[in-house]
Amino acid sequence: MTVEATALRSVLRPHASGVAVLTAHGTAGPAGVTITSFTSISARPALVSFALADTSSTWAAIKDCDWFGVQLLGAHQSGLAERFAATGADRFAPPTGWHTGPHGVPLLDDCLCWLVCSRHQQVRAGDHHLVVCAVEHVREGVPGDSLVHLHGGLRPVASSTPARI
Repeated sequence: MTVEATALRSVLRPHASGVAVLTAHGTAGPAGVTITSFTSISARPALVSFALADTSSTWAAIKDCDWFGVQLLGAHQSGLAERFAATGADRFAPPTGWHTGPHGVPLLDDCLCWLVCSRHQQVRAGDHHLVVCAVEHVREGVPGDSLVHLHGGLRPVASSTPARI
């Protein structure tokens, strides 16, 4: 037996999560969604992961895709993060700037970096699908600070001297 979802969300609110947008060329064209579940898994081989809810309309559109784009968002992109989190929005319509990347993956403009990944492994985990991807292309984008999700909202992270771990 696990704790209730509301209790888990409440205690995790002070834990900062990086904000990214996941994209793919879905069944009806470009599809994408804001995610905070992106994480690096392994450097050798280069593996990353993301999780999407079973009920996500984006999951329905991309669940059979072989290629994904991950865009790490900068502090200046809170509007983009909100657009890709909004239900029913035409996320790729103006003012969203984007272009087609390797393997037909839609990539958003002006991000901190882009990763184009192939599906490596998928696991059903509770009410989510955890997808592990092999990173096959990377590109650095605009320099800047990160955007994080913290205490239920989006926050810029200012550069400072990082602690070594």
